[in-house]
Amino acid sequence: MPNARANHPTRRGILAAGGALGLGAVLAACGDDDAKSSGSDSSASTSATSGPWTFKDDRGTTVKLDGTPTAIVAFTGVGAALYDYGIQVKGVFGPTKTTDGKADVQAGDMDLSQVTVLGNVWDEFNVEKFAALAPDVLISTMFDDAGTLWYVPEASKDKIAKLAPSVGISVYDRQLTAPLERMWQLAASLGADLTAAKATDAKKRFEAAATRLRAAAKAKPDIKVMAGSASAELFYVSGSNLSVDLEYFKALGVNFVEPPESAKKEGGGWYESLSWENVDKYAADIIMMDDRTSALQPAAITEATWKKLPAVKAGQVIARSPEPILSYDKCVPLLENLAEALEKAKKVS
Repeated sequence: MPNARANHPTRRGILAAGGALGLGAVLAACGDDDAKSSGSDSSASTSATSGPWTFKDDRGTTVKLDGTPTAIVAFTGVGAALYDYGIQVKGVFGPTKTTDGKADVQAGDMDLSQVTVLGNVWDEFNVEKFAALAPDVLISTMFDDAGTLWYVPEASKDKIAKLAPSVGISVYDRQLTAPLERMWQLAASLGADLTAAKATDAKKRFEAAATRLRAAAKAKPDIKVMAGSASAELFYVSGSNLSVDLEYFKALGVNFVEPPESAKKEGGGWYESLSWENVDKYAADIIMMDDRTSALQPAAITEATWKKLPAVKAGQVIARSPEPILSYDKCVPLLENLAEALEKAKKVS
């Protein structure tokens, strides 16, 4: 995790996770070692037709219930992914609404009028509202190998755990395709019809987008891509070795700027933080910028050093989602946008 003290990230570090500043975070990645997750086996999920429900999560924990859960509370991004598969959650926690009341980017297509928001920012979780929902299960992602449930506050996690069993989907030390498959399995266990055209078409589009990105990267091997995130004070450059999206893109052949491990030490191995005066430390032809509402967006950056960067001057800045919504439908644009950027990119660094 970012900016970690030992294995326990600070709040500031979590906000800056994955080279991205913001309340959302770390995406992890690492090779094709899907089997590393205790639940990569499709037997981890069961049919939601009738009878008892069981699901073995990525902590190796098996949740057993008398029936398929219907009162589901989930991290916002998980709720959005399940929604894409036709599963409606009752409550969410995590970035859900922006300050002007609109849906946060992490809320996807969810109908927010149909969910109870238990917390909208880091360390906010209304335990009383959670209890009132009579939850069958709580589902979140995990950005470390210790089983820490994302956005479940440390101070109240024990109270929350007593009210409902939990399921954790790992987005740590694996490529994007692994948690995508796990969310697919989870949705199936909850009753999603994954033979429906919407689901199967999304999966085919994802595979096609991956093929396109691989071809674009192969055609432009000299194009350097930098994953960044901005705050008023600092610019963060993410390494690809811990982010599920970047590690997957790298496996497809994308050539990333990689800060040395020594430079990422303060960021817990996730990122290097630079002053705006030093934002030109790395040469890049394309810059991918954190699209979360908690990060400073490119249009709002006024630093002269930023505006002088070759990629910025060339208009080769695109959005990055450091916390992808883990449905195939929502991940297709992530691949397509990067593929298009590579196809159009000029060598400017």
